[in-house]
Amino acid sequence: MTQKPFPIIHSIKTRLKDPDHLKDKIERKLRDGVQISNDNLFGKITDLIGIRVLHLYQDQFPIIHNEILKYIEQGDWTFVEEPKAMTWDPESKKMYDDLKITTEIRSTFYTSVHYLIKPNNNNPNPICCEIQVRTLFEEIWGEIDHSINYPHPTDNVACREQLRVLSKLVGTGTRLADSIFRTLNDHNKNGIDSINK
Repeated sequence: MTQKPFPIIHSIKTRLKDPDHLKDKIERKLRDGVQISNDNLFGKITDLIGIRVLHLYQDQFPIIHNEILKYIEQGDWTFVEEPKAMTWDPESKKMYDDLKITTEIRSTFYTSVHYLIKPNNNNPNPICCEIQVRTLFEEIWGEIDHSINYPHPTDNVACREQLRVLSKLVGTGTRLADSIFRTLNDHNKNGIDSINK
């Protein structure tokens, strides 16, 4: 029998770093004085492989976070860096702080949690994998922002302002999704409680 995927995950996206973006990143690191060679490539460029885990609403995030921690605790993976949450939203920051995730407030309005992991083995130079976890609303904003601001930020003031407004709409959508599912869960719980009386 085939095991179903983890039920709260809406979808998973994978990618290998685009060769042009890799070249651009190496050139930026060289300008910053970081030397890249065949021997240190996988240590210096840690996002060659990426996995994006998308879920519907924010209340699902702690469950996904705890599942990732299980792989660390079981010794399957190890963190290359501690998990980091990026957000502009003080309410989200509080949730991440409660989970003991380092939080960075982003003036760019980027929102995502990043886990940099590698296989927990004796390979001296394993390839790292970046896992990004975000809601579908946050993914919409991220995809639009990425097409405009990556690898170099736009100088179009109107686009930057529109992205800021879109981030507020995304935040509102995420909160509304949480509210819908909390209402549904309360309704279902109350219905079961009334049946049991």
